[in-house]
Amino acid sequence: MIYVFKTTVDSQTKLAQASALLDELLPTTSWNFDLEDCDNILRIDSEYEITDLVLNNGLFDCVELE
Repeated sequence: MIYVFKTTVDSQTKLAQASALLDELLPTTSWNFDLEDCDNILRIDSEYEITDLVLNNGLFDCVELE
């Protein structure tokens, strides 16, 4: 399933921090940020339910889009 989130990751510094966190939290999951999108989109392809984990990460704010 593809999860899509609007995020507050809007700089290369925040991207590096978020990337390190996501690599730690979701080591076998494919994900990417689109910082050229006005909503700084994060897409995660996971077979597991990851919404709570991402929404409560403590590093950046995000909202799941439908």
